[in-house]
Amino acid sequence: MITWVPFEQQFDSAGSDDLRILVVGAGIAGISVAQLLRRQGRHPVLIERSRDPETMTDDDHAGYMLALMPMVDSVFDDLGVREDYREASVPIDRYALHSHTGKTLRSDRLGALLAEYGEYRGISRGELITVLSSAPCPVTFDTSLVALSGAGDGAESGPTRVQVATGVHSRARVPHEAEFDLVIIADGLGSHTRQLVPGGGSESSVDTAWGGWVAWAPADADTDQVDELWGDGFFLGAYPVKDRIGIFLGGPDSREPLGARRFAEEVRSKLATLTPRIDAALTAVSEADDPYFWALRDFRSSQWATGSTVLLGDAAAGFLPTAGIGAGMSMESARMLAASLETASRRQLPGALRGFETAQRPRVEQAQTTSRQLAEVMFHLPRFLVGLRGMLFCLVSVKTALGPIIDLLKHPARPDEVRSPEV
Repeated sequence: MITWVPFEQQFDSAGSDDLRILVVGAGIAGISVAQLLRRQGRHPVLIERSRDPETMTDDDHAGYMLALMPMVDSVFDDLGVREDYREASVPIDRYALHSHTGKTLRSDRLGALLAEYGEYRGISRGELITVLSSAPCPVTFDTSLVALSGAGDGAESGPTRVQVATGVHSRARVPHEAEFDLVIIADGLGSHTRQLVPGGGSESSVDTAWGGWVAWAPADADTDQVDELWGDGFFLGAYPVKDRIGIFLGGPDSREPLGARRFAEEVRSKLATLTPRIDAALTAVSEADDPYFWALRDFRSSQWATGSTVLLGDAAAGFLPTAGIGAGMSMESARMLAASLETASRRQLPGALRGFETAQRPRVEQAQTTSRQLAEVMFHLPRFLVGLRGMLFCLVSVKTALGPIIDLLKHPARPDEVRSPEV
């Protein structure tokens, strides 16, 4: 359960830990690693820029729907919340692909394809954060990391002096200074803090020049089916979660000024076939009150770890949503980072962080590359090839399209490989 705890109180609790750890960002990656570290008996200090828990988990403006692949199952098991996860989510089995006119081209048993490796389930971001924080989860809200010193890029580790500010959304900003052995930066794709560490700049990034509106439609009978419609100048996706369906309606950035309602009606006019779900999806976008607009950008950092800092989740490698793998990789990375720290001493910390990056970065970048390749097909296909795209997808299996992702599932991350030897 997320509770708002003052910074000083969290820091006092961490005072007797073998490693004093600051986690910046209480999103999926930050909460995952903080809760895993707490299961180890540590007391990481977790700070979050959002004003309060309600702002952080608001699915209308700070959240969205997720389809989580099986690499997350071990995280829920380690936290002892697998049943909470199952209760808060729905199983996904079928994937229906529609042509640019709305016609159903094919339906695949995606859940059955992935069943060998675990569960494939749909959940809202807000519900996921609630599940991950089922155990006590202290957070200092309305707080940002302002500065840090001593986070060198060498092999040596020493205390890092940090300055944080509480009350960042008000005039009552209060500075706090403290020393930590490790700073985990997990404050998302638009990280305010990764520039404070060596290597925090971008190695590469992709701007699709597309974005889209997120809305919610009522649940229907097909609770186990995802629908995607790859159109001519638009994309429509419908993703079931518990008791509702998450809708994403995307198009080029140049269409954003049109507004969600008018763009939804424009898309509707292009469709010759309108299934009940697609109809409901477009209606949901049209009727949504100030729907959240999600800009489709990604990010890849040139370096994750120094001797006393590490980037995690979207702060290290932010994903496009095209492969449906970003949240899962954030959670897997959190598990691997927690494992690398489980028995690490202060002296072993630089090596532990290097070992984590060496083991996990290739996996993350493999998944990210797949999402970039799918984005090329989804967003940048010449207009005259839109019809041919549908024909091509009828010939290419989902298993082939997701080959690199399935390869990651076949060869899962192994925490034992990054654990430091006990001394």
